[in-house]
Amino acid sequence: MEDKYDIILASEEAFARRVALGVIVSTPQSVFHYLIPFMFVMDFLRRNATIKNYTKHFMFPRKLAIDAARDIFGGEERTRRLSEIGPQVEAWLGELKLPSQSIHGIQMEIISLLVDHYVSLLKAQGDTIHALIRNAYGSRYRYQDFLNRYLSKEEELDQAILHYLGDSEKLREKLVLERRQIRRLSDRQIDRIFGVPSS
Repeated sequence: MEDKYDIILASEEAFARRVALGVIVSTPQSVFHYLIPFMFVMDFLRRNATIKNYTKHFMFPRKLAIDAARDIFGGEERTRRLSEIGPQVEAWLGELKLPSQSIHGIQMEIISLLVDHYVSLLKAQGDTIHALIRNAYGSRYRYQDFLNRYLSKEEELDQAILHYLGDSEKLREKLVLERRQIRRLSDRQIDRIFGVPSS
């Protein structure tokens, strides 16, 4: 089981970095950033720090879910294990200046979805993330259904964040860009696992 745990964790971390990189690349820089060597180096360091920071926050709820899935797969009671996560999520949202019960509730629903997903992967046969997903879900349709439910909850979370912080154009643009990148990468992953559907 530990091998599957490591495969799942490494896959999610790599996915988080690809999302962050895609969001950064989609944000245009002025020409002078690339003409002045010092500015290029500063931009490179800033982007690396941004990717690291984004990955850390992207992974926090997913790591909680992966750890809980491992414990549940090992025999722990699901409801009790999820209840242990609640205070950790509350503290994390407090650090992010998002101490909202609505945001907390939606984030817990997302974690619950992810826990079930990860338990399914831990039960499946395979030594790569693609094999685990293929064997856990069996078809493109079933995996797509999970992703649609997950992404729908993430969009609900975005709306709750906008409502709590105030619907600024900059924040909305950032959230939309991130969601598009996640959708694009998820669609590419589905094609790699189940093949490109015939038209």
